[in-house]
Amino acid sequence: MYTQEPPVLQQHNNTDIILKLPMGKRIRDIRWLSVWCRRFTVDFGEIFIPPGLDVPKPRVLPEFKRLAHGLRSSNISILDAKTFYIPNLHYDGAGPDAYFWVGNGSEPNIMGTKVPNEIGSLEPLRGYQGEDIEIQLPGNLTVYDIDWLAVWCVEYRHNFGHVYIPKDLDVPPALGQTKITTTTTSSSVITQATNKPVNVNCKELLRGKLNVMWEVMDEYIVIELIGRIREDQYMAFGISGSHGHPQMIGADVVVAFYDRRQRRFRAEDYYMSSLAQCDGKLGVCPDERIGGKNDVEILSGDRSHGVTKIKYRRLLQTNEAVNDRAYPLDRQISVIAAIGPLNSRDEANAHTHTGTEVTVDDVQIDFASKNDHTCTDALDSYRDEDGPEPWPTRTILGEKTITARIGPTGGKRGYTPITGHPSWGIAWYMNDLLIPEIYVERGQTYTFVVEGGDETTQPAKYHPLYITSSSEGGYGQLTEAQKRRETIYAGVEYDSDGYGYPTAAGRYCEWKHKTIDRSTEIATFDEYKKTLHLSCDDPTGLPAYLNWTVVDDTPDLVYYQCFTHRNLGWKIHVVNPGETSKISGSHGLYGSSSTVLLCTLLLLALASWRITTTMQWPRVF
Repeated sequence: MYTQEPPVLQQHNNTDIILKLPMGKRIRDIRWLSVWCRRFTVDFGEIFIPPGLDVPKPRVLPEFKRLAHGLRSSNISILDAKTFYIPNLHYDGAGPDAYFWVGNGSEPNIMGTKVPNEIGSLEPLRGYQGEDIEIQLPGNLTVYDIDWLAVWCVEYRHNFGHVYIPKDLDVPPALGQTKITTTTTSSSVITQATNKPVNVNCKELLRGKLNVMWEVMDEYIVIELIGRIREDQYMAFGISGSHGHPQMIGADVVVAFYDRRQRRFRAEDYYMSSLAQCDGKLGVCPDERIGGKNDVEILSGDRSHGVTKIKYRRLLQTNEAVNDRAYPLDRQISVIAAIGPLNSRDEANAHTHTGTEVTVDDVQIDFASKNDHTCTDALDSYRDEDGPEPWPTRTILGEKTITARIGPTGGKRGYTPITGHPSWGIAWYMNDLLIPEIYVERGQTYTFVVEGGDETTQPAKYHPLYITSSSEGGYGQLTEAQKRRETIYAGVEYDSDGYGYPTAAGRYCEWKHKTIDRSTEIATFDEYKKTLHLSCDDPTGLPAYLNWTVVDDTPDLVYYQCFTHRNLGWKIHVVNPGETSKISGSHGLYGSSSTVLLCTLLLLALASWRITTTMQWPRVF
């Protein structure tokens, strides 16, 4: 049988190569491997294969530990030093800020690293319904560097489930992916700069879209761009081509973005010679494409809630006089900024491209300034202007007994757009309604039947109810100074040392997704609720009871919340005796008053029907 000769070995410099043995040979069938010159019968180097070699192979791990949000999987495999295979993955997608997360320690913790999902995205995880996926560790990380893989909520520092990585691994290398660099003095400086936040100065560049933070460190300027951008967009910042107005031509900027193909954040040095895409000589070009060098060193990157943060540094004065401009420290200088789409080369399109936003005013910065902070919190808004319409607020009116259970937040239609607060992925369902506004009267006593969990060793299923002045709750995790600023009306008692502890913690009942979170595609809460089912951990367990007598000096607005976690509950309106019967509105009303109103309307309709039928059909004796 004819076998094609392999090509002659070319020059290689620190190259990773995968060799496939010919004619079905296996590693146990050979004794050595060499680089051999057949013409001159010279051995350039060899390696001997020891007998009985235990060849590295994929390692099978247990499944994810099941802690929250329906997370589960089949046994997870480590395919190579950077790749995990996760079969039959289930996750409801309701976590507000959840990611694949790796790190060190006896259990998952905040000192971890985000791992891109199966498509290389660093967006919060979507829902999964039994899918088989592969994920790869970012940067220089390998499985030998970590102790666990988890699904972790960054916002609320909560572990949804994890699997431990054994120490006796012997898996195949991830050739072509792991590129470990030698530690040098320069890299040590970068590491120190990475860990130090750039938070001394901040300037808003594009309203609600892009901020820049900066700090001068020796001969470097450290810059952090914070932008509300999509993953297929870039954000750019730099020195204007002309002082006194924003000019693109002649500008020296840095273009920062998340590279989905290489699964890493990037910051590239650009020079703009004309308002056109780069053709290799002119246009909006990376310095490296036009004969220069990338003088930017990226320090860190992160993406959460649609906001991308990329930190980098460059010399105040580089050695490239043509493409780079100096950052002066003796005066203000005009700067420019833009957000726009990336092209197929992962390069910035020209600013005239549709969908690009640029600075139109003359923005000037004194880079030597201290505590120059003019940023607003617009980037931190959790409301999605392009998202679906939120569901109307539900109302409980006139009920004396109210059940309190746990359920999903309703995504972009539920907790967050209603309250303006970030969600923890779960929320209170009062009378099986998602965070309704409750109306109570002074002088009356109300009973809350609480089924939020009583297992203190399982934080994901321990949600005691209490009534408070705080719109966020979470009294149990506050500092002593913060606790003194909060007023508690029910659900907490104090021991002899003045330590507050919750009193309303019953069995755990939760409204769960039948599949994944479908809130985005469902227009009404009533239809959404049909996609849920109620599950109680212990059907024979007992609920807790919180009895609250509303005293006369109770403020008009208080909140029902979770003692152990923030942002699960919402409003209680406190009114004077008899006023609940006068309250009506367009919100969904649930309670005795609405029931009476419905019955009244039915009686009136029946009376009208009886009158009509009497007029049309005279009684016959």
